[in-house]
Order: sequence, then structure tokens, then C-alpha cells
Amino acid sequence: MNLITEFQDIDVYHRPTKCPECGGIMQFKGCGEYRCEDCRYVAYDDYGKVRNYVEKHAGATAAQVAEATGVKQKTIRQMLKESRLEIAEGSNSFMKCEMCGASIRAGRVCSKCEPAYKKAMAEKATSRNEKMMAGFGMDRQRGEEGAKRFEREK
Repeated sequence: MNLITEFQDIDVYHRPTKCPECGGIMQFKGCGEYRCEDCRYVAYDDYGKVRNYVEKHAGATAAQVAEATGVKQKTIRQMLKESRLEIAEGSNSFMKCEMCGASIRAGRVCSKCEPAYKKAMAEKATSRNEKMMAGFGMDRQRGEEGAKRFEREK
């Protein structure tokens, strides 16, 4: 996921910030629940809606959850990839490891591929950081490049 996509998806879970009842500020209470600090109204972000539904309807498919909660299936799949949710054991639904294709219940990779995945992600982050830091003392200037162009008169 690139930086622009990450920026656009900051509020992908539709977190409530203003109370729909009184206009007060919503405070995060945990597990996708928010409470108004003025009138105590309770609201849920997409994760809270999905989590509450799945707790009451174990084994529901993503399509059933999406229809009941109004949360997009794409968002539900993202929650599964982030390991916020897990596919119920014994379910006909499954996800595949992004590296080897094995069936998994949550996340992006299986337990066998996880060390290699983490190593690849760390290398990618290091490479990205090195590119972002170029020009900040990482590369030494050679010859006349970067030399003073003007001298102050005293």
C-alpha cells in the first residue's frame, strides 16, 4: 500500500467524531465503541458494528455481515487482513496466504511464511526510509556541487 492510499484510507472505518444527537465530541471507549462526552450517546465505527454482529451471529459470511451492518465487504476483508477479525473455525469461507496460497483464517500470510514476510516488510521499510532521507547528509557532495555560490561582503 503506498503512502497516498494510506492517507486516503485513514477513516476507512468511519469513526464517529461528532455526536449525532447533541453535536458533542465522541470519545473512543474501545472495541469500536464511542460515547458522547455530553449526552452519553453511544455510537460504533464499522469495526464495532461488524464485531457486535459477528459476536451474536457466529459463522456469518462477509456478505451476510455486510448486508446486516451496512459495512462494505471490502472493509470487512481489510479487517480480516489486519487480523482485527478471524474467520470462524469450521467455516466454509477462507482466505489464502499471499505468499504460498495456504488457507488461513486471518492476516495476510500463514504461520510458515510469516518470518519471511516480516523480513521482506522490514527491508521494504528500510529501503523507503533511505530513499526519503536522500539529500539529508546520506549522500556526500563531490566537487563543486553544493559549494557556496556567493560570499558575503564584510
